[in-house]
Amino acid sequence: MTTETFTIPKISCKHCVMAVKNELLELDGVAGVDGDPETKSITVDFSAPVTRETLLSTLEEINYPAE
Repeated sequence: MTTETFTIPKISCKHCVMAVKNELLELDGVAGVDGDPETKSITVDFSAPVTRETLLSTLEEINYPAE
C-alpha cells in the first residue's frame, strides 16, 4: 500500500473534497481518500493496479489537477 498527498488548488470546500474522493474511490486499487479544503490537499491510499500517474490523470480528467 502506498500513501501519497497531492495539492489541488481548485479544492475550496468539503463538496470539492467529496467530488474528488468519490471519483478516486471508483478506481480499482484505491483503498482510501481523505482531504482537507483548508490545505487544498488530498491523501490517497492505493496499490496496484493504480499508479501515481493514474491518479494524476484522473484528477486532470475531473478538473481537479494536482500541482
